[in-house]
Amino acid sequence: MQIIIDGYNLIRQSDSLKRFEKFSLEEGRNELVRRMVSYKRLKGHKITLVFDGWIGGSPNEERMREGGVAIIYSRLGEKADEVIKRIARKRGGEEVVVVTSDGGVAAAISRTSGVTIASPEFEDKVRMEEEDAVLFEKGMIAEEDGDPTVNTKKKGPSRRISKRERLKQKRFKKL
Repeated sequence: MQIIIDGYNLIRQSDSLKRFEKFSLEEGRNELVRRMVSYKRLKGHKITLVFDGWIGGSPNEERMREGGVAIIYSRLGEKADEVIKRIARKRGGEEVVVVTSDGGVAAAISRTSGVTIASPEFEDKVRMEEEDAVLFEKGMIAEEDGDPTVNTKKKGPSRRISKRERLKQKRFKKL
């Protein structure tokens, strides 16, 4: 699974990351990168952080890696939103999850069969995974033994959610 994150969007939607950004923009970015490197170690997903460089950035798109996390700064005159859309289009049918609270980006991604998750929702998921990992290391959570038994007896009227919503839930469970 490929997770593409609108970096500044996530920082500004997150209370904990905003505290780092108050010191400097670089502090906010560094803390987000640190958290995503930690999350990648836990889950093993491909993670790409995309930041705006369109106002004071380089004339060329800058790419780097830190702890297995790809970091992209958009080039001068190009917004991170455009880079995210381009990457999602290129990936096409692959499992792509875009983390953003930007409605325009979310609409464009849904047209390319990608799934978007709001920044606060993703941050909560990351926080829960990190807490579970700490509890597991301390021996307070037992390792799951596979699939729990499923009761096949149906109760109540059937309510099938839309195909898009089922796809979103399926990919969210993998996060």
